Formats: sequence, C-alpha cells, structure tokens
Amino acid sequence: MNTTDFDCDLLVIGAGSGGVRAGRFAAQRGTRVIVVEGGALGGTCVNVGCIPKKLYSYAAHYAEAFEQSHGFGWEAATPRFDWAVLKARRAAEIARLNGIYDGLLKSAGATLVRGWASVVDPHTVAVRPVDGAADPAVKHYTAKHILLATGGQPQKVDGPGAEWALSSDDMFDLDPFPRRLVVVGGGYIACEFASIFNGLGAQVTLVHRGPRLLRGFDHEVADFVTAEMRKKGITVHLQSTIANASRTGDVQTLRLKQPAAEGTEIEADAVLHATGRIPRTRGLGLEALGITLNANGTVPVDAHFQTIVPSVHALGDLVGHMALTPIALGEAMLLVDHLFGDSVRQPIDYAMVPTAVFTHPNIGTVGLGEEAARVRGPVRIYRSDFKPLQHTLSGSSERTLMKIVVDDASDRVLGMHMVGADAGEVIQGFAAALQAGLTKAQLDRTIGIHPTGAEEFVTMREVSRR
Repeated sequence: MNTTDFDCDLLVIGAGSGGVRAGRFAAQRGTRVIVVEGGALGGTCVNVGCIPKKLYSYAAHYAEAFEQSHGFGWEAATPRFDWAVLKARRAAEIARLNGIYDGLLKSAGATLVRGWASVVDPHTVAVRPVDGAADPAVKHYTAKHILLATGGQPQKVDGPGAEWALSSDDMFDLDPFPRRLVVVGGGYIACEFASIFNGLGAQVTLVHRGPRLLRGFDHEVADFVTAEMRKKGITVHLQSTIANASRTGDVQTLRLKQPAAEGTEIEADAVLHATGRIPRTRGLGLEALGITLNANGTVPVDAHFQTIVPSVHALGDLVGHMALTPIALGEAMLLVDHLFGDSVRQPIDYAMVPTAVFTHPNIGTVGLGEEAARVRGPVRIYRSDFKPLQHTLSGSSERTLMKIVVDDASDRVLGMHMVGADAGEVIQGFAAALQAGLTKAQLDRTIGIHPTGAEEFVTMREVSRR
C-alpha cells in the first residue's frame, strides 16, 4: 500500500500529554495526523493529575500561611475554607486547558476524532463514537504509523472495603468534603493527597504496608518528610494493612493489621486507595496484533518506541520507563524525530530525571539516592538540616533538608535532594548542572544567592559521612 493510500501518516490513540505532543509536532512537519480521544483532552495530567493536584496543594498551603502571618505582624479574622468554590475554580481552569489542547491540535493541522479507538490490524484503527454522538456508527481509519498513547489509570482495589474505595481520580470532586480521610498507600500520590487534605482541614490517616514511605526515594529524604508530615498532624501507620472494613451510613470503620497496636480502629468519611497505577491497555486490541504485555502490564517497545509490529508504537505511561508527564513529552519528541524528522535528538537520560513530590513540605530530587549510589562504589555525603529563615518568625517548626551525593573517586555529583518549600523549583536548576556532569568542586566555586534556601547547596563543605 502506498503512503497516499492511507487516511493519515500518523494516527495517535490518546490525547494526553504524550499523544498531543506527538500529534501536534508531527502535523507541524507537514504530515497527515489524526488524534483519537474519547475523554477530556489533556489526559491524566491536565484533568485528574499534575495540574489539579498542584492547584489543590496551593490551596492547602493557605491555612498555614494565614497562621504563620501572625508572626510577621498580620492580624485578620479567622479564615473560612469553601470547598465548593475551590472545586468550581479548578473545574473552570481545567476546562480552559482542555480548550487550549484542542486549539493546539487544530492550529498544527491535526484532525481530532472524538471516540474510543482499538487497533484492528497493523494499519487500521476502529473508532467507536462517544455516547450521545450524532452518528453512532463505528468508523475505520488507516494509517502508515499508529501510536498508542493512552496513559495509565488507578489500579483496581482488592481486599476489605474495596467496594467503597476511592481512587485518586475521585478526589477532586468529593461531596461533601471529608472531615476524616484515610489514605491507603505510601507512594507519591498517597503522600500528596494526604498532605493536601490535611492542609485543607481534614483529619488524615495514612496507612502503608511497607516500613517506609516513598519507596525508591533516598531513605533519609523519605524518613525526613514522614516526620514533617506527622508534625503537621497526619497520623502515619507503617507496616500496616486493613484487616477488615465495615460501613454504617456514610461512615467507614477500618480495623488495621499491624505489628504494634494490633486491631487499631479508624473511622473515616472517605477512604482513598492510592496503591499504584497501571497502563491503560484494555480494549486497545493488542492481542489481535500478537503484542504480549510485560509482566507489569506495560507495552514492550525498542529504543525507538516501536512494538513487535513495525507500524505500531507506544510511549509514556504505557511503556513504563517513568510515569511522568515530562517523560511522555520527551518520548513523543524522540518518536516524531525518528519517524518524520531529519535531526537526531539525544535519548532521554532516565537516570538523571528530576522530579518533585508535592507533599507538605515539598520534595525535589534528581539523580541517585544515597543507597543506590553506594551500590556503585564509595561516595561522600553532604547534608544540611535547618530551620528556614521564614520560620524564624512564622512560629512553624518545619525544617528543610538538603543533601548531595558525590562519587568519591571522580568528584562527580550523583544526586541532589531537598525537602522544603519550593523544592521542585530549586532542583530543576541543579538538574541541568547534573546533566552536564557537575562536580562537587564546581558546586564549591558557585556563588550563592543570599538569603535563600537554595544557597545551602553551594555552601556545604564538610562531609557528613562516607
């Protein structure tokens, strides 16, 4: 079949971050692009992920800010939080962003088809229209290349209380606001929502089966932020699971199984199970193409995001390199360059991807944690734990942690970690330096900006441990 015999050069299934980026930039290069999406444009990040979660995190910080302002001479009436106003304001902003995504695709010359897609053969996609569409017929489109970019979804809950469990997708429009919230899980989503709802005024209990929150993060960072969350009023039960659950009216009663305080009972108005996300592959038709998923549910691809079917590609949360929006964006650009470009873009260095966790206080991190670095060889650890200048007057007991992991032989900085206000903003700049091969000697030669918290990274001279 000739290229001109296809309906398009690239058909993208999914209009989330990766799908829109691939469709938009491929279309800008003069290729014929169709993007198929049955849900809200922007995917998880825009609708039930990064953006609304960060907006709610901002909202949650205001309670502390009002209280802390007294230490700076401000006196004001007791503030009152209106959950309905926050939800409405968030919904309006998300609707605006949905429109922007629609405009980006159209201005680039891509065609947006509303519906749910499945792959019929290596070059054909069937699209079932959304409910209520004027034309209920299933339509078929042919493409030289097909891109799967359907992202991820919350993992289905099993066990006691599963029938009443909420997922992270449900948290933005709860009605009414939960006075008592139990969060089950210990990853970044669980910790972020625990911090957010605690800040907004809920009584929050976090239940995690592991011995430490935030598996995969530097252990000292995880322990430090756990202590800070507890100081802010969050009850954290580690090495604990839900033994049984019951419900009377709108109130759930959970009994915990744990090494200490066995049988602890917790009453909750809502229970969030944030125990992981899985790739959204159901209904895509991958079985018919002979594509077998990896054990963790991800789609196997090569270095160019090609599946075992040469015309079918996948990226982002579907392939599981890292479930982060910037990763999906970067992978989309690599794929577009490979398929339609004449330039060679450098592959993503997955070992040096910076990330933030919007707990209260925030976490910002890039590179290796201490434990992972020690596996590679001898290291030097520099760390500082201090009360930020703001809190010398605010009355808050919140502290900041900064940590640098250095390869002892080469002096190269392997990782930088921060727990504190605006940690993600601080680490973003240092991430570029680590990507360029930053050494501790170069950090030492860098002049700090005073007075800032970030300057602590360039003034640490004494080795904390080896």
